Amino acid sequence: MKPERNENREQWRTVRTLSRYLWPKKRGDLKLKFLSAFFFLLVAKGINVYVPFLYKGAIDALSAPNILMLPVWLIVGYGVARVLTQFFGEFRDYLFAYVAQHAQRVVGLETFQHLHQLSLKFHLERQTGGLSRVIERGTHGIQFVLSFMAFNILPTIIEIALVTGILWYQFKPIFALVTVITIVFYIAFTLAVTNWRIKYRKTMNDRDNEASSKAVDSLLNYETVKYFGNEQHEYHRFDRALAGYEKAAVQSQLGLSLLNLGQGVIIGAGLVAVMYLAAAGVMERNMTVGDFVLVNTFLMQLYLPLNFLGFVYREMKQGLVDMEKMFELIRTEPDIKDQPGAKALLIERGDVEFKNVSFRYHPERPILKDVSFTIPSGKTVAVVGSSGSGKSTLARLLFRFYDLESGAIFIDGQDISKTLQSTVRQAVGIVPQDTVLFNDIIF
Repeated sequence: MKPERNENREQWRTVRTLSRYLWPKKRGDLKLKFLSAFFFLLVAKGINVYVPFLYKGAIDALSAPNILMLPVWLIVGYGVARVLTQFFGEFRDYLFAYVAQHAQRVVGLETFQHLHQLSLKFHLERQTGGLSRVIERGTHGIQFVLSFMAFNILPTIIEIALVTGILWYQFKPIFALVTVITIVFYIAFTLAVTNWRIKYRKTMNDRDNEASSKAVDSLLNYETVKYFGNEQHEYHRFDRALAGYEKAAVQSQLGLSLLNLGQGVIIGAGLVAVMYLAAAGVMERNMTVGDFVLVNTFLMQLYLPLNFLGFVYREMKQGLVDMEKMFELIRTEPDIKDQPGAKALLIERGDVEFKNVSFRYHPERPILKDVSFTIPSGKTVAVVGSSGSGKSTLARLLFRFYDLESGAIFIDGQDISKTLQSTVRQAVGIVPQDTVLFNDIIF
């Protein structure tokens, strides 16, 4: 399967996943707000398309040979229509904000909850800086995609359909045909150049992730860097990531300049063609001066949102990629799961027993081999050994951060692998060597 087709499939999968949050179950209020926002979108676009007709009427009235009075109502109506367009547009934004912000909040919370459910192995193997950037970009991606879909893509499609229909019905079909051809060329050119630029945007994001990961990990381990006097080494690693970002950013800007230039040429050519047809119609007495202005106003209104098409397409595509990476985190299955039918741990005395426990982090390096000992309730047991001998591993296994290779751990005779993880961790207390969290008050 082609990578492009596979990528498109993943993006549609992301859109379907996101749609669940836009139409949430048991939230009739949000569904009503969503439908109301869509209704106000249609109203705003309908008024916006009618505005040029008021402008045309005023111009035709003013250019009449025997003008007797100012077309006051047309002028006032023009102003009122402009205000109403903005009013309904802002009301649409306000209502949709409830839906978008709720979706962003729910997805962010689900991701955060899921990450806490994943195993210690997952978190040790992932760089904290890169992980935080994935979540940050994913939640922002939701905002980008929803905003552009609701406030740019959908309104533009509706306006193109309305304007093309009006040009076909009101004037000659050639007007609508030229407009459609211009838009098709414009969109095809924009998507082609934007797709070419996306590889540089991906490189920029990869280098940005790399730089962020290196910076966060280096600063989190500030003490270790100082121990080994490796500041210069850290500077060079960080600078290499920044240099990669710089190079990709320059290429991306070059592509943007070519995109803007090409878009300008296509729009200019389409505008000239339609305006020539309108001017010819005025000369032949088939159209009025107001019609000439009407056509120009329609096209300018239409081309204005299209100017942002490349930016919108790129940001939406990038937003979908960022969201997909976050949804991948949500779909990641925890390594350590409660067994079906697992019961809560019941504490009576608090006896702990390790029985024939064997464990290894990596297949080639065993840590514990057939370890057995008992910690009776109320007694203190010290475990002494060299660094790397498995002392901390014993605590991690007691908290069930990992599953055993063989053997079992019992608390009051209950195998902790058959009990709920949450109840085991509630029953076991630990005093960390470093107080890095929950350290603001004694409680």
